[in-house]
Amino acid sequence: MNMLTEMTSAQATALWSGLMILWLVYLGIQVALARRSNKVLLGDGSNPTVLLASRVFGNAAEYTPIAIGALAVLSLLGMPAYVLHVLGGLLFLGRLIHGFGLSNKKVTAGRVFGMVLTWTPLAAAAAMLIVHAFVGTPHG
Repeated sequence: MNMLTEMTSAQATALWSGLMILWLVYLGIQVALARRSNKVLLGDGSNPTVLLASRVFGNAAEYTPIAIGALAVLSLLGMPAYVLHVLGGLLFLGRLIHGFGLSNKKVTAGRVFGMVLTWTPLAAAAAMLIVHAFVGTPHG
């Protein structure tokens, strides 16, 4: 784990962004496979399996760009790598837990916990960005 502690802020952002993008690719493949196995050419075809796979992907696609953007701007502002690892790690874990929790048709602990693990670091990142806008030191 020494490699994680030696990363720059940009490398930490790249790591968590890359992992979140891979998760989106995986979820997109799940949608394609659900469509194929249920012979749905476009949309969800009113098929519950395809609809669920599409919503799991859609939910991740709604939060992931915001998370990556927040990490990128914090990195540009000079936030230490360990902060980006904490935020990125929690965001990624939240997206994973939520994705698996949403795979069930009812509200599950995974679904709720995954959203909390998504919203908490996003709110923390937003707070850091706002504070930095007013009291941060200029860079470059």
